[in-house]
Amino acid sequence: MDFIKNIKFDEKGLVPAVVQDAETGAVLMMAYMNEESLLKTVETKETWFFSRSRNEFWNKGATSGNTQAVVEMSYDCDGDTILVKVIQKGVACHTGEYSCFFNKIVESESGASYDVLDRLYALVKDRKENPVEESYTNYLFDKGVDKILKKVGEESAEVIIGAKNDSAEEVIYESSDLVYHMVVLLVQMGISISDIKKELSSRYK
Repeated sequence: MDFIKNIKFDEKGLVPAVVQDAETGAVLMMAYMNEESLLKTVETKETWFFSRSRNEFWNKGATSGNTQAVVEMSYDCDGDTILVKVIQKGVACHTGEYSCFFNKIVESESGASYDVLDRLYALVKDRKENPVEESYTNYLFDKGVDKILKKVGEESAEVIIGAKNDSAEEVIYESSDLVYHMVVLLVQMGISISDIKKELSSRYK
């Protein structure tokens, strides 16, 4: 594979690899690859890394089930960093967080996380793939699309009532409920957040 000659491995034969969710654009994690794990990732279309602490190869999701299917790989202008775009199954971080980058240093003044919708989608998708007992999300999936649609309708009505009451607080609260149930519907139908973003983008060219 000719691209290997353009990769600048460090003195230990490693190169950092940044993993990004291909659907949401969120940065999920950073790990190291050596030449063998890089080539294995290209060959298998699954992420393989080299652990500096354990001094061994590891395949993301081999034990946790939170696998990463590679859809695109590239390297930067200096050839010293790899970017891997993946379809993430479940969560990326061993702590249970969607992304390893959840410890905030600088946060928006509003306190809102820019990736909260992507994180919500990932969590709902994980619930569908890995059901949790007594989970409300799994209750909705178990009941099926008719129940989900009923909740979408109910929450839409609550938003309307809040607006008629001229209550910003009600509209914010009920809109959040509506967005959650819409995400459940999207996951149920196999529609990604990126599908919605693409449609919205196509309207403003």
